[in-house]
Amino acid sequence: MNSTRKTAGIVLVGLIVVFTFIAILGIWEVIDLDDVFRKILSSLLVVFVASAVVLFITTVLIKDEQPKIQG
Repeated sequence: MNSTRKTAGIVLVGLIVVFTFIAILGIWEVIDLDDVFRKILSSLLVVFVASAVVLFITTVLIKDEQPKIQG
């Protein structure tokens, strides 16, 4: 559990660094932010749909039947 939290923290810090770098390039007009934001949002939409499908598959189709404890 601790290694998962550490990995998630490192990934989030990496994402913040990348987005900050993109924002700075946009402020200095090195890149066009409208095109970048459109690509980022469309990529996030694709990732969201894929994760929703995976969640559906794991919860509905691959059920882990655990015996119910009757007391």
